[in-house]
Amino acid sequence: MSTPDKLTSRFTVDPTALRSEVQAKYGEVAINPGGAFHFHTGRPLAERLGYPSDVTAVLPDEAVASFAGVDNPFAAAPIPAGSRVVDLGSGGGFDCFVASQIVGSDGRVIGVDMTPAMLDRARRVATELGVANVEFRAGILEDLPVEDGWADVVISNGVLNLVADKERAFAEAHRALRPGGVLQFADIAVGREVPYEAKCDIELWTDCIAGGQSVDEWCELIAGAGFTNVSVGLPTDTFGDAPGEDHARTYEVFAHTFRARKP
Repeated sequence: MSTPDKLTSRFTVDPTALRSEVQAKYGEVAINPGGAFHFHTGRPLAERLGYPSDVTAVLPDEAVASFAGVDNPFAAAPIPAGSRVVDLGSGGGFDCFVASQIVGSDGRVIGVDMTPAMLDRARRVATELGVANVEFRAGILEDLPVEDGWADVVISNGVLNLVADKERAFAEAHRALRPGGVLQFADIAVGREVPYEAKCDIELWTDCIAGGQSVDEWCELIAGAGFTNVSVGLPTDTFGDAPGEDHARTYEVFAHTFRARKP
């Protein structure tokens, strides 16, 4: 096991400090979803990202308000009814509630998040909706509270860029999937290299810039974790007309969906 000093030295930011800043920023999104953020949020964002209106219309505002994803991971490929799904960084639960409709009563959805305010919101909404096939667990993506081989599909939406140890997060996703299971996530990709100094700026990490990878780097991380058949979706202009648009343009940031299979 790595000592804390050795672990920290692998990254441009301290992973513990980064988690604390992420919790603070996205805790505010959970508590005050109508606040001023560098990214789009809520129902307008879901519409911008192409979520079907018949899926979102049945969800109350409380279930959608704190949504802060970057693309639509469900657009990468259909998820079969009856599937068991894990959402990495489930936030206020929007994608989990979408998944619960897709998998139906024979399926199950586990959302994993580390931000208490997001978990509180997600669990409150789940209770209000009366969904029996969704569960929210506290945890980090580098140490998933999910048993080996449980999931048919692992999804995520704009969260893996916020993780310092991406290799570990992808290894955990691989562990949680059954053989033949699918990794299907959305995240931001940078078209221009982020300078080292910027990668050391935690604020640029929480702004979904400094932790982004190029499309090729994302594919290398996915393959390095043991996944095969990697495919990449078309770019999505996530930050267009958002307060964070200038930073996004500087580093040519667009979102993509990624899909791969565990052999």
